[in-house]
Amino acid sequence: MQKFFYLEGGYLILAFAILLVTLFVTTRPFMGKGAVKKGVGSVATILAFAIGTHYFVTTNRMAEVREAFNRGEKIICESRMIRKGAQSIILSKNLGWKLEGDYFISDAYSRPFFTARCIIYEK
Repeated sequence: MQKFFYLEGGYLILAFAILLVTLFVTTRPFMGKGAVKKGVGSVATILAFAIGTHYFVTTNRMAEVREAFNRGEKIICESRMIRKGAQSIILSKNLGWKLEGDYFISDAYSRPFFTARCIIYEK
């Protein structure tokens, strides 16, 4: 459950704000009877489906990246440290990287990389 809140926390806050706007709009006098129930219910359902789908896709990709790394394949990760030029880094076991939990760590690199921000490098 902690991983869910870590991965989807920003989206949950955004969804809450969208629900507040929906609640505000559906309580206006020009809205029809039952608009609150229909509006908030349908928006909440759509948001829950979108967030759930995103979590499912992200955790599946993380598992695939972990398995590929353990097989010795190359992984490409987003580098938030470098904003100009090369914004990604290629890593593998052969290059001295290791997997600790959900993070790729190397003695030669100052920052760890979260597996949710990585994909399998296919060339």
